[in-house]
Amino acid sequence: MPNKLRWGVVATGGIADVVTGDLRLLPDVEVLAVSSRALPKAEAFAAKHEIPRAYGDYADLLADPDVDVVYVATPHVQHHEVTRAALEAGKHVLCEKPATLTLPHLQEVVDLARERGLFFMEAIWSRFNPLTVKLREVVADGAIGELRSVRADFGFALEHDPAHRLWNRALGGGSLFDLGIYPVSFAHMLLGEPETVAAHGSLVDGVDAEVGMLLGYPGGEHALLASSLVSPLLSRAVVYGTRGLVELPGMHHAPTAIIVNGVEHRAEIEGAGYVPQLREVVARVNAGEVESPTITHAESLAILRTMIEVGDQVGLRYD
Repeated sequence: MPNKLRWGVVATGGIADVVTGDLRLLPDVEVLAVSSRALPKAEAFAAKHEIPRAYGDYADLLADPDVDVVYVATPHVQHHEVTRAALEAGKHVLCEKPATLTLPHLQEVVDLARERGLFFMEAIWSRFNPLTVKLREVVADGAIGELRSVRADFGFALEHDPAHRLWNRALGGGSLFDLGIYPVSFAHMLLGEPETVAAHGSLVDGVDAEVGMLLGYPGGEHALLASSLVSPLLSRAVVYGTRGLVELPGMHHAPTAIIVNGVEHRAEIEGAGYVPQLREVVARVNAGEVESPTITHAESLAILRTMIEVGDQVGLRYD
């Protein structure tokens, strides 16, 4: 393994732009290559981020023998195809969430990564935020007593445009898989996989415009969650215990503060917030590991099971 892990970035959209900026903050990383379906876009992206190699097809990037790790930032519907191809090409993979839209596809890439001894992780970057880490610690330490319930949502009002990826069923649009994965993941982090799932929502052009979710657990614990493309949800979270509560008063998936029983805690956020996740990938790859204990393969599968059940209940179907 070279001194620096050499990364290739597949796609040049907004999330790829921000994450690549954070990648370049890591001293043990070289962003070596980028690909886009349109070569001029890849070349412009490469020029902006000082990336030496630009490709007009992701297959060409995957054929580059010098690329060690691939960051997949394509639309959701392409995640499975690109991730599988990257693993088959012998590359480690960090794939944007949701890693796939179906359980068989996710199980396939998990099995392939393990078979090939390659690292694979779904990019649920919020798990690595230092304040999210602090939240897990205070809950585990009993600061709020026995955990009983979680409230979390994420949403905004987006003008309806059938061509926009979030309103486009062919691109995996809808609020659930793009926004709802954050509150669902948040609940899973604290309470685990639910025993029961109840969901209600509305569809527009075959995708979910909004969803409300109630996740139930054997001891009566529950999570009340929501996602929306039609309402400006507060996008906050509260974690309730028998002796107190933790509030995340800002965007809960990217907190800048948490309040534990009335006491505020803050932490320095590196870059745009993706640095801790990227540092985790580097550490696990260099250690020869195939997954991160912070977001394991099993948990990605569990989160997807919950989301698919929610989607089934509101009538969301992807081809």
